[in-house]
Amino acid sequence: MPTPATPPCLKTGFAQALTDWYKADHRQLPWRETTDPYAIWLSEIMLQQTQVKTVLDYYRRFLAQYPTLQALAQAPPDEVMKLWEGLGYYARCRNLQKAAQHIVEKHNGIFPNSIAEVEALPGIGRSTAGAILTFAYGQKHPLLDGNVKRVLSRVFDVDQEIQQTAVVHQLWQASETLLSESEEPHLYNQAIMELGATVCLPQNPRCLLCPVKSFCQACDRGTQHERPVKAAKAKTPHHTIAVGVIWKDNQVFIQQRPEGGLLGGLWEFPGGKQEARETLTDTVVREIDEELGIKVQVGELITSVKHAYTHFKITLHAYHCQYISGDVQPKAAQAWRWVTPDELPQFAFPKANKTVLEKMLTEWQANQAQPV
Repeated sequence: MPTPATPPCLKTGFAQALTDWYKADHRQLPWRETTDPYAIWLSEIMLQQTQVKTVLDYYRRFLAQYPTLQALAQAPPDEVMKLWEGLGYYARCRNLQKAAQHIVEKHNGIFPNSIAEVEALPGIGRSTAGAILTFAYGQKHPLLDGNVKRVLSRVFDVDQEIQQTAVVHQLWQASETLLSESEEPHLYNQAIMELGATVCLPQNPRCLLCPVKSFCQACDRGTQHERPVKAAKAKTPHHTIAVGVIWKDNQVFIQQRPEGGLLGGLWEFPGGKQEARETLTDTVVREIDEELGIKVQVGELITSVKHAYTHFKITLHAYHCQYISGDVQPKAAQAWRWVTPDELPQFAFPKANKTVLEKMLTEWQANQAQPV
């Protein structure tokens, strides 16, 4: 594919038409009402792979709890993770706090204003860095998040797989070329992201309402529903997981996942994948022995939960277990605790474990309410 050099019609009019449309009608969102780089940065991280309607409440709660970058840097990590609980992609949360601590230590608590320094922060790539610097400091940087990629793939009718390195490079060039004609980069960048979020939709683009459809090569050729071109999806693996809610002296065992891995820093009930020709209860006994070095007696099923991650799906089966013997010697967890049931809500759990937790607590509270 040749470099998608901007056609003459796109060099004059595209940026202005898009900006005028945005000025006339756009969503009122709290991060658009501020130039505070911390608040803008928070929104950009939360919005990665997450819809606006999901982010709004989390964003408000997070800023209420940690109104400044310094407050986030000093907060207990478990407390920060608990506030993020349910938003998913937890590496974003860990990197957010690491970056805040870096800014406090290396930049005197002031969010940096150079693209190189911002890109060097944990969890921030080129597009996110450009967005923060544009919206907070009025600088002129091109963007290429998911929405912008989709818009440009249609504007230039890109007929190759969108994630190829060469194609991404060409789209960056196109993004920069289009931005260069704008005199209001902060509005133009908001506008092109807004277009992707509300008009140039993934499945059913609303071309009749598009303010720049006259510039769109895919719309002109009728290929907008075929863009962007994506790689064929591999079959999603499915895993059967069995975990144990282990009871000992009216306390429950929980462990914290290693920070660097999937769901790092979150707490969970121990367990793992079912092996061939193994019953679910056998899986619980084996996994707890392998993970913790203790023996348990498996009791009743609490609940079964289906959950989808980015690259695989699980069905998680959770069982009540009674501790029998052995000293806890965790092989993979970075921390572990015995806690009372009423202490459990203080900890951040993955979504599937949280469903188990809620069911277990409902049963426990019902039992507590029964007369002796």
